[in-house]
Amino acid sequence: MATSIGSVHNSSDLVKDYVCDACESKNIQGIADYFCAICLKFFCGKCIYQHDQLYANHSKYGREETNKWPLTKAVEDLLLKCNVHKDNKLKMFCQDHSQLCCTDCAFLNHRQCTDVALISDSVKKMSVDMQQLSNNLHTILDELNKFKRAREASIQSVEVSWSEKLQEIRDLRKKLNAALDELEKTTLKELDEIRTRLQASLKKDVDDCTRLKDELKQLSEAVNALCDKSKTEIEFVARRKCLDKIQEFEAYLKENPVKLQRSLIFQANIDIEQYLSQQSSLGRIVDRMKSLTVKMNPDQGMTVKRKLEYSVRISSDTNQTCHITGICCLPSGQVIVTDNTNNKVKLLDQHYTVSSHCDVSGVPGDACQITASEVAVTVNRDVQFISVRNGQLMNGKKFQLLQESCGIAFHQGSLYVTSGTTLYCYTLTGSLVKTLFEDASGSYTVLKCAVSPAGDRIYVTNYDQHKLITLATDRNLISTFTDPELQGAWDVHVTLSGQVLVCGCISNTVIQVDHEGKKKLATLVSSNDGVRNPMSVCYNTKTDKIIVGLNNSNKINVMELH
Repeated sequence: MATSIGSVHNSSDLVKDYVCDACESKNIQGIADYFCAICLKFFCGKCIYQHDQLYANHSKYGREETNKWPLTKAVEDLLLKCNVHKDNKLKMFCQDHSQLCCTDCAFLNHRQCTDVALISDSVKKMSVDMQQLSNNLHTILDELNKFKRAREASIQSVEVSWSEKLQEIRDLRKKLNAALDELEKTTLKELDEIRTRLQASLKKDVDDCTRLKDELKQLSEAVNALCDKSKTEIEFVARRKCLDKIQEFEAYLKENPVKLQRSLIFQANIDIEQYLSQQSSLGRIVDRMKSLTVKMNPDQGMTVKRKLEYSVRISSDTNQTCHITGICCLPSGQVIVTDNTNNKVKLLDQHYTVSSHCDVSGVPGDACQITASEVAVTVNRDVQFISVRNGQLMNGKKFQLLQESCGIAFHQGSLYVTSGTTLYCYTLTGSLVKTLFEDASGSYTVLKCAVSPAGDRIYVTNYDQHKLITLATDRNLISTFTDPELQGAWDVHVTLSGQVLVCGCISNTVIQVDHEGKKKLATLVSSNDGVRNPMSVCYNTKTDKIIVGLNNSNKINVMELH
């Protein structure tokens, strides 16, 4: 029986390679390049030369004819070994229970069954499409990888949201007096307990996913190894094992939805100062997946109830009109806008009144939220970090880019920056990680960007060609969307529920697109509503409103939703 390098406990090594028998006899592990059908042995490139000197007439097969090589012992052990009685090989199949069994299994568990036969007899009644089986396994492995990535993203999301909510708790705590010490301890204890419970649950999901993936990958590699070998009995066994694993996988996914992402939110008690003596904690720590379950459909269409206007011009503005090119909303409900013509970043309170502003060293382009109280703003060739402290905007650190910047988005420690023709990924410290996408066919073909909540999609606007482009994180193009109501595609925003909003600057529209970026779901506002040249859009989770920034206007539009 052939041996292979690797172990059955590691799926990637299961059918990794064959060992040269001559080298192995010398305690050397050499990779086999040939199989001699007469000697029934494997040889590396060096040893086959000596073999041919002695046995010139033997039939040997190289790497190009591995279909004529025997299965490895590891593959046969994986398929033929009984899962219950590890030292026994599978010999029979019980039709009553649809189970493979060894002699011990048959004696102990299937004595009363009416249809128990040898595998060699059972295989005559059934054909196995190994190629279809292999395709099914690959499909399931892809789904498992997606599930695992989603759970790993949830683990990261819990950590990020935990850090942000902790800061919110601290900020709220500073406004209260020393009598809140015990309430703070109670709240933080609840936060840590829920965090621990969530992480334990998510870690178990990842571990279960890893186990299922490894087991399925082992079976997949084993199925691939069986192709063209006409091992009908083993193929029968492989099919049965694969069907059992597939059934286990489908039951597992049915109990564990893939797309729901876990994180934490802190629901502050706004009446705490007035009713301090009646409260038992600073607020509630909630699993965001549970609280947002009703809103988690990314393709749920939005409907605007009415549109309101608010002025964002202040007395110190040097230009008569504002040019709002970037908007982002903080968890507190405060809104930050970038005023392109006045070189200012402005903070709006919950009534959309400018409560603070700070000057920047150049022309601000776009803004994105980093933490509960910090944003990143593109300023010419720089990324400027700005914090909200005691209700005031404060300039912080900044780093220089390799190119001019247009749009910016943030997701789990990474900054996504557009230059007009290229999409880049940076670290928060300013190190370039990679170039994700490039289109040099125009000046503004990669204008603004947004990242889906799960981090698996990146949306990019192409102003020159009136397109919305959807990319996978592996840089593959998912879709390209065009529509008569999306002329001059400028800004794009994704809500926490995954709903995609896009501005058409020339068509004077804000539309909603499905999460795959393939079709329009709704036209939220248009020129009929008095909207002119929308250049930025953001959804305020705190107030359930859409905010739109305009070109050459002193006002922003705020849309209330049904």
